[in-house]
Amino acid sequence: MTTAPDIPRQIEADPIAQRYARGWHCLGLSKDFRDGRPHQVQAFGAKLVVWEDADGELRVLDAYCRHMGGDLSQGTVKDGNIACPFHDWRWGGDGRCKQIPYSRRVPLRARTSAWPTLDQDGMLFVWNDPEGNPPIAEQAIPKIPGATSDEWTDWHWYSIRIDGSNCREIVDNVVDMAHFFYVHYSMPTYFKNVFEGHVATQVMNGTDRGDVAVPSEDDSTLLAMKSTASYFGPSFMIDDLVYEYDTGNFESILINCHYPVDTNSFVLQYGIIVKKPQGVSDEYAHASAVSMGEFIKTGFEQDVAIWRNKARIDNPLLCEEDGPVYQLRRWYQQFYTDVDAVLPEMTERFEFELDMTRPAEAWGQEVADNIARAAENESV
Repeated sequence: MTTAPDIPRQIEADPIAQRYARGWHCLGLSKDFRDGRPHQVQAFGAKLVVWEDADGELRVLDAYCRHMGGDLSQGTVKDGNIACPFHDWRWGGDGRCKQIPYSRRVPLRARTSAWPTLDQDGMLFVWNDPEGNPPIAEQAIPKIPGATSDEWTDWHWYSIRIDGSNCREIVDNVVDMAHFFYVHYSMPTYFKNVFEGHVATQVMNGTDRGDVAVPSEDDSTLLAMKSTASYFGPSFMIDDLVYEYDTGNFESILINCHYPVDTNSFVLQYGIIVKKPQGVSDEYAHASAVSMGEFIKTGFEQDVAIWRNKARIDNPLLCEEDGPVYQLRRWYQQFYTDVDAVLPEMTERFEFELDMTRPAEAWGQEVADNIARAAENESV
């Protein structure tokens, strides 16, 4: 019998590449930028300015004026263009200077960086590509029917900046089955991953834990939870999330998205809409979305605490019941690679289903112990 040498395993972590992922990134809810003022967004190691032009289109430019470096996000919107607070140069959404009030003509080279935008389902997206290429058509963000339907609530939205952590930390959660029990208070019973092209999917089913209450407006009993969550590109996840209660199903769509501030910080955003049950008021449906959102927020906040304190690790030591971390990272690397250098193994279809036998045994016992302990405390 050969035994492994008794040598402590060392954590390996290469320097973070000074590059940002190619793809669509959500900056937030569109309505938050539609107030007639310029908005500053720190993203991709730069400062951006976002505003609504005269045609009602949301525009994004590099925030520093190419004239003398004024901060356009501190300027004003005039005739649909963004006016620099320094010398009033007027910049259009296409990145071209449209007017200089005190000059007879605009210099031919008066051009700044304009970011391709997508205003869809109540959210604003920008396209980032280190090579400067336009959006890739087949990598478009799919539309969410519920987001534009009166049968669903409006978005209930959260945003938080995480410093001291790279975007990869959140993407790793796609395959990290075990953390759903310890961090998100779930009881996974089925877990599968599928990676193909620019899409990474996580399929997870679960059941009631018994020791942690999932929000319910009428004290109904949770029977099962079913989640199909897919990253479309490097930073935007759509999760079709259904909670099955003894009184009926609670259908929701959870958005989990982020954009990099720099290579060591990012803004995490997440939002939820809920399908309105028949016979209930809009107020009741909205309250259900808020209640579920707050429950999800608790789990995300625990994620944030972990990200802010954990080490970056390129060589994670995995056990048999851990998910395909290395395969996920191989898929994720395609967005940090020039298009003509993307390898087939980054985009080829890959499927992996976890054996849930041991987790079910261990967690079932832990939940039973928690319930027994709580009962003892109540009887004291």
